[in-house]
Amino acid sequence: MADSQTLDRLYQAILSRRGGDPETSYTAKLFMRGRAKIAQKLGEEAVETVIEAMKDGEPAKLAAESADLLYHLLVLWADAGLKPAEVYDVLAAREGISGIAEKASRKKGKA
Repeated sequence: MADSQTLDRLYQAILSRRGGDPETSYTAKLFMRGRAKIAQKLGEEAVETVIEAMKDGEPAKLAAESADLLYHLLVLWADAGLKPAEVYDVLAAREGISGIAEKASRKKGKA
């Protein structure tokens, strides 16, 4: 059964593929192709997820597209040297703050 640690385990598996054989590992192939290609794939998966969400179809299909999206996001994080815990920390800091208030605070910081 999947739990909240699933993303951490997937992230570790992704890291273990860095420098691997791109002929046998899709993840290694993504790393070999570079961050721009990883980001492009992430964008493609985001669009596919949105399309599936707009269909009002089967939740299982949306779950599958969402899994692909999360996988590619984790590959991008790994390539950028960003650990999931760093993102979790940002999310935790925003917990209990309205989205409108949080967004307004970011605009003030840019001024």
